[in-house]
Amino acid sequence: MPRVAETMTDGDATGVAADDADGEPPTGTDEARDRDIVVPMRLYKTVTVFSTLIAVVCVVFGFMLLDAATLNVSFLGSIVTGVLALVGVGVGDGLLSTAFAVGGLGIIGFGAGVYVVGTRFRAEGMGKSQEDSNEDSDNNG
Repeated sequence: MPRVAETMTDGDATGVAADDADGEPPTGTDEARDRDIVVPMRLYKTVTVFSTLIAVVCVVFGFMLLDAATLNVSFLGSIVTGVLALVGVGVGDGLLSTAFAVGGLGIIGFGAGVYVVGTRFRAEGMGKSQEDSNEDSDNNG
């Protein structure tokens, strides 16, 4: 049974389902917009550019680490094993491969998280295209 939250609307207390049957918050309501952060256009552009840049760099570097985890013909893997050999640290291939794989997946996940947080920002006057489109009602002929 979904939880019921009491909300005040024009002085009336009404019961609104906080979760649907799947346990997820309702979609298509103002609650989705409440999670967005409204900022000035200049800050929106800055956040969008840098969050996308960080996400792309993290994904590319993460895949480089995953490639290095194979320890076959990896540029990054040969550099790291060479540096470790110069320092005199002997690390087994299994441990190094695991470290590269975990690091790669972690960096890819971090990049995805940065991108998701960056998509929560919007400029004043911007709406979600799914909510604002009138494709079904007005444009059919």
